Amino acid sequence: MTTLFARALPLAILAAAASPAMAAVDITASAANPVVELSVTETVLGAPDTATFSTGVTSKAPTASAALRQNSADMDKVIKQIVGLGIKREDIQTSGINLTMDYDYGTDGRQPRFIGYQVSNTVSVKVRQIDKLGAILDSVVSQGANNLSGPSFSIDDDSTAQREARDKAMKRAEAQAMDYARRTGFTGVQVLAVSEATSNASPFGGADMKMTTARLEAAAPPVEGGQVGTSVTVNVTYQMTR
Repeated sequence: MTTLFARALPLAILAAAASPAMAAVDITASAANPVVELSVTETVLGAPDTATFSTGVTSKAPTASAALRQNSADMDKVIKQIVGLGIKREDIQTSGINLTMDYDYGTDGRQPRFIGYQVSNTVSVKVRQIDKLGAILDSVVSQGANNLSGPSFSIDDDSTAQREARDKAMKRAEAQAMDYARRTGFTGVQVLAVSEATSNASPFGGADMKMTTARLEAAAPPVEGGQVGTSVTVNVTYQMTR
């Protein structure tokens, strides 16, 4: 986004509200000359060190209480298995427990027939040793998990990559601002306001491994972490100077 103003503007802190992380710096300065607003994004790629996947159990029974009891027993085994694999309790979080009525819809066009209840319990699991992810997925399925999705990859501490991306973004923003200044008869620029937004995501998009079956023959799936991108978007307001 680039906006060029022919007159002075009030001092503003620009924001990117959709971002999960944001920092703003308020630099006080008079805007006696034209102002240019720039939004610049730079991305630094790096190897992920964390993977997150979802897993759980779906159980069916004639009554709601029976379905919940069965699901609780099965899910308890899955969680114990995850903990037994060396994953800390704080890296396991319940993401949903759902109870719904179960119907047999048939294939002959008749009205759906109520047959009982269905309970699903899902947890999100953070794995900090990506090389063990395939074996972990194999293990939870062997213990009764019949819902599986993910993984998504990230860098747990991407502060170094953020600094590198921020440095590149600010340099590019200043170069662009100087280009506008020269084109309009000015010789320099002065920062009036800065804000930033950061994100950490795979450049290939999220992985889409999904499985929902009553049982699967255990088989450790191959997992490739690839790279994830740490992006910093800086929004900078410059005043043109002579």
